Amino acid sequence: MNAPATATPEKEPFSWGREIRQWIWLILIVLGIHSFIAKPFYIPSESMMANLLVGDRLIVSKFPYGFSYLSPSLPVLPKIEGRLFGSMPERGDIIVVKSPSDGADWIKRVIGLPGDMVAVRNGQLYLNGVAVPRQPASDTMVPVTPNTGCPMLSMVVADAAGQPLCRYPTWRETLPNGRSFDTLDIATTELDDFPERRVPEHHLFLMGDNRDNSKDSRVPAELGGLGFVPYENIVGRAEFTTFSLDGTQTLNPLTWPGALRGDRAFNSLR
Repeated sequence: MNAPATATPEKEPFSWGREIRQWIWLILIVLGIHSFIAKPFYIPSESMMANLLVGDRLIVSKFPYGFSYLSPSLPVLPKIEGRLFGSMPERGDIIVVKSPSDGADWIKRVIGLPGDMVAVRNGQLYLNGVAVPRQPASDTMVPVTPNTGCPMLSMVVADAAGQPLCRYPTWRETLPNGRSFDTLDIATTELDDFPERRVPEHHLFLMGDNRDNSKDSRVPAELGGLGFVPYENIVGRAEFTTFSLDGTQTLNPLTWPGALRGDRAFNSLR
């Protein structure tokens, strides 16, 4: 006896409405993750050397300090003071903020919290009248690539393979909470002096680790720097690098593997 034939389910007809709804849901999910959980970030300048290089890609978490009107990826909210579920960063945290001068995302290190007295004298950082311990460290050796040049010819050396390196004088700083990190200080510049000022309430004082090449809180926002950064302008906390490119890549995919800096992948920034 023959088994009854199984009916083949009828294929659902194509629907533009259904396709559009699926794309809308996908976009909303991506925007939600990007706005409230984490977002990628690209290092475009040398202001955070020796710890971050041009071409580094990293992940910024959006929730550690709460959320503000600037948290959504799209500028859909009016200016609102304060943060929802807010908490202050710790000294030494590397954070991304919306620059008061141009509205772009900038990455710097937290140095001063509200109420702190901050000063810089001859390149020496002072917090609440006390010099932040600063010890000479081993020179930072950075390969010379299209992404990272060398500010002085006298700083160029060669590695064992004859490839050019830039040798940066490096200092190890230790903040009052015990957080230590390397900073670069190459020459005497106008950024080596900042008159003592108190960090206003609900603001932060930020600095780049490359002390000679960072328009940070030492430079007023009206002159293209950060000035004291409002608490609401925090975007998130830098967590770890994902990968890094040295700038030798082109549109040809065959050049991409050679441009990867393998030693800079998945490095913690905490």
